[in-house]
Amino acid sequence: MANGFGSLYIGSSGLRNSQNALNTTANNLANVNTTGYVRQQVRFEDKNYTKLKNPSLNVNMQQSGLGVTIADVVHARDIFLDKIYRQESGRKEFYSSRYEVTEYSADLLQELHGEEFKQSVTDLWTAVQEYSTKPEISVYQDLVLEKADLLVTRSQALYSDLKKYQLNINDQIKEDVDRVNEIGNNIYELNLQIQKVEAGGVETAMTLRDVRDNLLDELATYGRIDVRENATGFVFVDFENTPFVDDNRCYNIALKEDDVTDFYTPYWPQLSDEDNGQYVNVFVDGQEISTKRNTDIGSIKAKLLERGDHYGRKSDLDTETDYDKIDESTLMKVQAQVDSLFTSIITEMNDIFCPNIASDTAFTDGTTTYPAGTIILDADNCAMGVDMQLPPRELFVRKGTERYTKVEATDGKTYYVYNKENKTDSSTLYQIGNIKINEELKKQITLMPTYKANGDVDFEMGQKMAAAWEELGMKVSPYDATPCAYEKFYDRIVGELGTIGNVYQGHVDDLNTSVSSYDNQRQQLTGVSSDEELTKLIRYQAAYNASSRFITVISEMTELIVTGLK
Repeated sequence: MANGFGSLYIGSSGLRNSQNALNTTANNLANVNTTGYVRQQVRFEDKNYTKLKNPSLNVNMQQSGLGVTIADVVHARDIFLDKIYRQESGRKEFYSSRYEVTEYSADLLQELHGEEFKQSVTDLWTAVQEYSTKPEISVYQDLVLEKADLLVTRSQALYSDLKKYQLNINDQIKEDVDRVNEIGNNIYELNLQIQKVEAGGVETAMTLRDVRDNLLDELATYGRIDVRENATGFVFVDFENTPFVDDNRCYNIALKEDDVTDFYTPYWPQLSDEDNGQYVNVFVDGQEISTKRNTDIGSIKAKLLERGDHYGRKSDLDTETDYDKIDESTLMKVQAQVDSLFTSIITEMNDIFCPNIASDTAFTDGTTTYPAGTIILDADNCAMGVDMQLPPRELFVRKGTERYTKVEATDGKTYYVYNKENKTDSSTLYQIGNIKINEELKKQITLMPTYKANGDVDFEMGQKMAAAWEELGMKVSPYDATPCAYEKFYDRIVGELGTIGNVYQGHVDDLNTSVSSYDNQRQQLTGVSSDEELTKLIRYQAAYNASSRFITVISEMTELIVTGLK
């Protein structure tokens, strides 16, 4: 009877484990289209044997088996494939973010409220050409004023749109950092739950692991990560070479906001001394961006680089050192180049209308002494309006600073001292946002500098104005070896953006191929094949039926034996 009832154990184990295998297979089929789901694979093994004879005796050992059991339900993943997939997906997001910024910047340059920004430069150039032939004609003067006003308006609108996009990227950085913190906290909580489930060594927390792996995949798109799992199923995560999730907590990233620009900078609170203003940034400044060094990973880093740390200005193009500080930021470079184009045009026109010269000698008004070399109006060679008054009216006016300060010197002469630009005081700068058209000229266009002191029309001034547009003095960067004129400068900006965009697009296309390839390899290991699972379903169903028939036969045999003993 013992052997008979033992046979029932065998049949029962086959029935029970075939049912479990069917459930697992059905679960795989139900999740065939579930993103991130990892297929579960059943592995069987023999159940413990019962020894019937002493193995120490010189006879064959006899054992009675107790059937089959499920040794494990495998949650199959390849850590090496996961690592390379996450690295390449992070790299793809890095270049995708940079490409997006480049394309949007190019769109802003090519079309501003329905018209190309370049058209305003071309229109002013055309007006200047016509004005240069007959500068005394009020129609041509009006045309220059109108096109100059349009240039100011469109330049300010373009620069404003670039700044808005910069701030938009800044908001994206905040949202991304908030999401990274949320992912980190979720991973830590999942670590604790997985440990609880798997602590008994009986069950594997399949669903929880799938959720955690999906979060790790997403986290890899924001920055460079390193993942390690210990024997208890707890995952340790480093973000940008710094511990982010460990067995104690998730170290959330904080944001430092700049007082001037409102730009956010991510930093590690646990490593910083906030009270003393010492911060350890998450992303190291000044790193060489290269694939070899793995410094081109993550969308947050890309957005930080593209946003930059200030609003680009012409002064950023003054020296190679200044330019190198903005070289990685497409937005800052475009802002600096647009400001340079605008500033060069307006200062050149102002300097022709109101020419300056260095004084030969020192002079004083009794209170202030002005040394030799002080920049003053070149009164002997400047043109004047129809009222023949000095100083002549400049076309483009700084909102917070007059062009000249009138000085009645003790030597009996009147000097018009030029109020120079001061980089520390934005109100003194000729730059986008601080310029408007001279209101006096708007009210009376004939006040535009046109006549010499003797009353003759100053045709030479008009010729200088036209010649200024042909000068090859504009460079898109200090490294530019081929200077160009104003109109070509704009084409250079757009062309440079196109070149950079093509480079980024090439990287994105290549990385899309790589990421897809690695994802396909992962799917071969972790993905659910409906054909394969249906085959297993038939196999386990047949095993279930066989176990059922086996139990039926043993049951009938046992009943026959028991009945026959009566």
